[in-house]
Amino acid sequence: MSNTLFTPFTVRGMTLPNRIVMAPMTRSFSPDGVPGENVAAYYKRRGDADVGLIITEGTVIDREGSANDPNYPKFHGEKPLAGWKAVADAVAETPGKIAPQLWHVGMVRKPGTGHNPDAQSDSPSGITHTGKEVLPAPTDEEVADMVNSYARSAKSAKELGFDAIELHGAHGYLIDQFFWGVMNQREDKYGGDLNDRATFAADIIRECRKAIGEDMPIILRFSQWKQQDYTARLADTPQKLEAFLSIFVDAGVDILHCSQRRFWEPEFDDSHLNLAGWAKKLTGLPTITVGSVGLNGDFFEAFQGKGAEAASLDELFERMDKGEFDMVAVGRALLQDPHWATKVKEGRFEELENYSADSLKTLY
Repeated sequence: MSNTLFTPFTVRGMTLPNRIVMAPMTRSFSPDGVPGENVAAYYKRRGDADVGLIITEGTVIDREGSANDPNYPKFHGEKPLAGWKAVADAVAETPGKIAPQLWHVGMVRKPGTGHNPDAQSDSPSGITHTGKEVLPAPTDEEVADMVNSYARSAKSAKELGFDAIELHGAHGYLIDQFFWGVMNQREDKYGGDLNDRATFAADIIRECRKAIGEDMPIILRFSQWKQQDYTARLADTPQKLEAFLSIFVDAGVDILHCSQRRFWEPEFDDSHLNLAGWAKKLTGLPTITVGSVGLNGDFFEAFQGKGAEAASLDELFERMDKGEFDMVAVGRALLQDPHWATKVKEGRFEELENYSADSLKTLY
């Protein structure tokens, strides 16, 4: 049992009761983008059961092509925001805190899908991950509106009573497409080398800070791997990673949410540190580790209908107590069982459940 996992943690005006984070997981239970009472109850159950910070499923910003499923929740518009106000109010009745994950799928979106089927998808350069040009590159004005779209949703999060915001900059979605040289071949300030390609996210962080003020944390989720290419890497040395992450430090990010498919895997040779461990070491910022915590299977396998067995938490506890990272995001194990954190807190490890992909079919 970890001595650290159930201790409080404070960052920029937000104090968490413990270090357990509910990872953002796409659920598609918000018809026409509107989260209902079932969504509020889903998150409240976790807040009532020892989850320190809930990061919601991806919620899409107000660019017309931001979603590829009409059941993804929107974070704009009167009815969706009223639904999210109910979610924030419900979680405020619990000890836990909550942050919406602000999301734009970019060119992952297939034409004719989402809330606005006739809209054009957004991208850095109109180029797919295969190098094929399929759309015109967006203008400077269009890119500026993409940046400001995140800030508009961030402002709404502040007004609705959320405790923090997370920007989804991982897994090959829009922000990550700007990071990735394969898809970002712009010749303006948003293109160039990796540090230049980080400018888009840095501008989003700055505009969100203006929108939410100084007392609300900004979390950036990033990954090396992409859903389009599991072997992709943005930075192949600690030095390159440090230069990349320093862009976000300078922009004012508060927490780095470091996504790996398996949290126990070292990020670079000659060190046991994982991605969250390196990010903390290189920046000094608090970090969240994530990736198959408490389970023995990769999370993308869940969307292929595969289950996973509950796994030992001993290595997680050991690395947590050594200070390698500050928080732990748990996905499928918490999706399967809203009481997972309480069972861990109370040492009821024999009650931890195997994961079944059938849990994706309900909002329990």
